[in-house]
Amino acid sequence: MQAEYLHQFLDHVAGNGLVLSPEKRATLQVSLEIVKRNYKFSRVYFWGKIMGLTADYFVVQGVQADELRDRKSLYSLNCIDWKLLPPATDEMIEKSMRVKGRFMGDPSHEYDTKTIKNSDEDVVSLELKVKEEERLTATIEQINREAAIIPRGAFIKTPLEQIHKNRSFEGLSVTEAGKLQSYLHFTEPSTLKKKSLLLQANLEESIDFLNSVDDDEMKVFWSLQYERGSKLVILRNLLWLGFTFFHVPETSQYGCVYLGLGERNIDFPFMI
Repeated sequence: MQAEYLHQFLDHVAGNGLVLSPEKRATLQVSLEIVKRNYKFSRVYFWGKIMGLTADYFVVQGVQADELRDRKSLYSLNCIDWKLLPPATDEMIEKSMRVKGRFMGDPSHEYDTKTIKNSDEDVVSLELKVKEEERLTATIEQINREAAIIPRGAFIKTPLEQIHKNRSFEGLSVTEAGKLQSYLHFTEPSTLKKKSLLLQANLEESIDFLNSVDDDEMKVFWSLQYERGSKLVILRNLLWLGFTFFHVPETSQYGCVYLGLGERNIDFPFMI
């Protein structure tokens, strides 16, 4: 969620138990302005918090020219001192997925993981070490790929292939806000999934450049609810418990935040 509206937007998701103390809110409000200036970001977003055993990781993301491709992640243990995270690679994500259990809260902590590979009919057991900082950036990337969403029309792709906020976006109607097809995955798709014939006539190239949540096989992980007498729409991701998206229909207010343990909900099949 956008840093300038942190106090207001956090209140929209407070009903899900996602809250920060007044001290942390005040510290973040000042600290994120400094981050924006020091790193020359055009906009800063509070991404969320991953809770560790000894300390919590507060995560923010800054953007520059392109809202989607120019995102950088930073983390802090005290909401004052911020460190830039390296981009997550597929190899880093693959290694981090082998780590089980809670985050420790120590960026330098190393996990020992084992992997078994077949090499010329011989079984080889390899021991890999994964730093918690690597696991942190990999987890952030996984959550972004699988859970980060935006309302349809909130962003546009320019003729120069850059992605910017749509300044003319005035929000979804109350009816449209209650449909999964009105929300798009905010991650660059490797392939744009086919839309239904009914929707193809209404597609616009400048705003329909992302995959719809409704076209995703993972849409079963989303829970959509109206709150405050249809004046607020909340989408909760049941794969990453603690990830919540909100939108105030007929306004440009929307955002998402993650406050959780940084672990996939492997018990989901037993919850349905």
